[in-house]
Amino acid sequence: MFAKRTYLWFLLMVLCLGCESCTPRSVREAEEVVAQADSLWHAGQMYGIDAGDSATLAQAYETLNSFVHRTSSLGTFSHACYHYGKLLRAKDNPVEAMRVFIDATHSGTKDYHILGRVYSNMGSICHLAGEFPLSYDMYKKSAQVFLQGGDTLLYYYDLNNMAFELAEQGKKEEAFALLSQIDEQYPDTYLWTKIWETKADAYLYVQQYDSSIYCINKLNALGYNDPTCMIIKAQAYDNLGEKDSALFYAETILDLPYCAEQDKYNMLYIILNYDTTLANEELLALSACRSDIETDVLIPLHNQWAVAVQLLEQDIAKKLNLNWLYSAFATLLIIGICIGIYVYKKHKKRILLSQQVDELESKNEERAEEMLKLLEEHCSMLRTSPNLKEDLCWKDYDKMCAMIDKQFNMLSSKICSICVLNEKSFRLCILTLLNVDRKTISDMLPYALSSIGKLKDDTAKSLGTTGKNLRNFLLKLVIK
Repeated sequence: MFAKRTYLWFLLMVLCLGCESCTPRSVREAEEVVAQADSLWHAGQMYGIDAGDSATLAQAYETLNSFVHRTSSLGTFSHACYHYGKLLRAKDNPVEAMRVFIDATHSGTKDYHILGRVYSNMGSICHLAGEFPLSYDMYKKSAQVFLQGGDTLLYYYDLNNMAFELAEQGKKEEAFALLSQIDEQYPDTYLWTKIWETKADAYLYVQQYDSSIYCINKLNALGYNDPTCMIIKAQAYDNLGEKDSALFYAETILDLPYCAEQDKYNMLYIILNYDTTLANEELLALSACRSDIETDVLIPLHNQWAVAVQLLEQDIAKKLNLNWLYSAFATLLIIGICIGIYVYKKHKKRILLSQQVDELESKNEERAEEMLKLLEEHCSMLRTSPNLKEDLCWKDYDKMCAMIDKQFNMLSSKICSICVLNEKSFRLCILTLLNVDRKTISDMLPYALSSIGKLKDDTAKSLGTTGKNLRNFLLKLVIK
C-alpha cells in the first residue's frame, strides 16, 4: 500500500513538471513583451509610446490574464497589468486602466514595488475624479506596500501624496502632522520640493494665501519652477485680489510648451476676468476656447474618471464582504482553539498567568514612574530656561509642532488625532505641560490673564478632560 501511494505521488509530480515545461508559445511570447516593457520602463520610457506596439502589450496582458497556469508567473502578470494600465492612462482611458490595475491587486503577487506603483496609479485616478478621501486610502495602501518591500523613498513620496489629499480637503493640520513623519535628514531634493508644494497647496485651501505664496517663493529660490507652482501662485494672487500678479502667472502658464487642459481652463478664467487690454473679438474667442475645453475635454474625462472610481468602489465592496466572511471563519476557529487550550491547561496556566500579570504590572508601573520623572525633569529644564521662546521655536508654529513631536513623543500628532485645536489652544497645552505659571502664559500667548482659566477649560473640554486635569492628561498622552 505504501509503495503504491509513493508511486502515485511521484507520477503526479512528473505530470506537474511536464505541464510547466510545456508552457504555450503565446505565453512565452507575452512574457517576452513584458520583459521588453520592463527594460523600457527602467530606461525612463513607456512601451506602446516610445517603442513597441500598444496592441502587442494589450495582447500580452490578455494572454497572461487567461492562462490557466497564471499562478506560475504572478510577477510577470502584475508587471503586464502595470505597464498596460499606464499605457491606457496615457491614452486617456482611465476606466479600462482602473480595471487592469484592479486585476493586478488580485494577482497575488509578492512584488511589492510594482504593487505599490499600481495602488499609486489608482490613487492618482481617484484624485483626478475629485474623490480625495478614496485617493488618500489608495496612497495609504501604496505606502504600506512600499514599506513592506523596504522602499523608504517611495514610502515617503506616498506619505506626501497622502498629505496632499488631506490638503485638498482643507485638513491642513492633519496634512502637516503626516509630513512631520518624513525623516528631515532624508537625502532626496525632489522629495522636499514636493513636500513644500504640498504645504503651499494646504495653505491655499485654508485661505492662508500669503503663506502659500511664501512656500512657492522658497521653491523658486531653490530653482524649482514646476508649472504647479505657478498655478498655485496664480490662484493665491487671484484670491488676494492682486489682479496683475494673477494675470502674469496665468499668461505664463498658457505660454508653456505643454499645458494641461484643466490648467488651461482655470487660467483662461483669470485672463478673461482680469485682462482689460483684450478686444471684444479676443474675449469672445478665449471664452469660446474655454467653453470648448469644458465640453469637449473636461466633462468627458471627468465622466470617465467617475466611472473608474465606481469600478474601484465596487471592487472594495466585494473585498469587504469577502474579508468579513474570512474574518468570521477565522474568529470562530481561533475561539474554538483558545477554548480547547484553556480547558486542557486551565489548572497549570492559572498560577503562571497570575505571576506573569503581576510582573508585567510591576514593570509597567516602574517604567511609567521613570518616564514621568524624566518628563518632569525635561519640563522643568525648559520652564526655567531664560530663552523659553527660542527653545520652543515659539515664533514659528510649524517648527514648534515638529519640535514638540520630536522631544515629547509625538505629542503634537497625538493631540491632532483627538481633535484639531487652533494655534492659541495648542500653545496653551504646551505651556500647561511645562507647568508654566499663569502670568507667563498670559504674556506668551498673549491673552488676558483673567481669561486664561476659561481658555484652559474650553481647550480641556475639546480634548475630553477638564481644566483641572489638563496637565495630567497631557503627561499621560506623552508617556502613552
